[in-house]
Amino acid sequence: MRSRPDLTALDLLVRVAETGSLGAAARQVGIAQPNASRALSRLERQLGLSLLVRTPAGSRLTTEGEVVVAWARDALTAVDRVSIGARSLVAQQAAHLAVAASLTVAEYLAPQWLARFRRTHPDLHVSLEVGNSLEVIDRVVRGEVALGFVESPTVPRSVASTTIARDELVVVVGPDHPWSRRRTPLSAADLVGGDLVLREEGSGTRETLVRALARQGLELGASRLELASTAAVKAAAGVGEAAAVLSELAVTAEVATGQLVVVPVDGLDLSRRLRAVWLPDRRPTGPVADLLADLVRQSSPSSSA
Repeated sequence: MRSRPDLTALDLLVRVAETGSLGAAARQVGIAQPNASRALSRLERQLGLSLLVRTPAGSRLTTEGEVVVAWARDALTAVDRVSIGARSLVAQQAAHLAVAASLTVAEYLAPQWLARFRRTHPDLHVSLEVGNSLEVIDRVVRGEVALGFVESPTVPRSVASTTIARDELVVVVGPDHPWSRRRTPLSAADLVGGDLVLREEGSGTRETLVRALARQGLELGASRLELASTAAVKAAAGVGEAAAVLSELAVTAEVATGQLVVVPVDGLDLSRRLRAVWLPDRRPTGPVADLLADLVRQSSPSSSA
């Protein structure tokens, strides 16, 4: 198959047709006239056609040249459409930032993060997708979102990460639960031996609890009530006989109003880091980098002083 004609040569040919002058066409394209002449000669050789009649008074198209110019205009218009369309896609991407967050982050932190960020980026459309930590990481890895926020105790090597906040899990029960009247803290074994309502597997909250228990040589039993949202877990703990382990961020209002009671646990470290995650081979740039820098800055000790 013959190689495709050079776009610059086609552009020159069209401009010669419009101006009647090779020199004028060369100036419009921004190249020297001798280079323009050589480009058109190569085009003629490539196509096997004589396209121009060159005279001291100027250049005019041959009959074959007229036909080729009509095709060339169509080809250049199509190429321009590709360029314009690509720029439009870039502009749309620049104006839209898609992020994903695990449930605790999405409900109690991300709204204020993104609202603050929008004040400095008023023309940016920001969308937030919600899932558990495992689902958020999966969306980042698949390239569906530029940035994810997770609460799992570890992240896989398939993503890069940085800490943006710290959190603590607490054990909570309803006001009628026997533990609500305890005068001494629970042990980790007491917690495991009690009835618990938990988030589903893949949840960062659940994974943090599992790892904390494992450090004490304990594990969750097989018979547990599992619910897929923080709100559902809180509701079940508030009216039932099961305890829940949730972020202290998620239960502040319920504890303040007496709907839930915090039960201290001895010897169980339930602290955790909240992380931003992104693809390692896509270094954050533009709005993604701005948002990440803002969150890191807000999480630094000096920002709260």
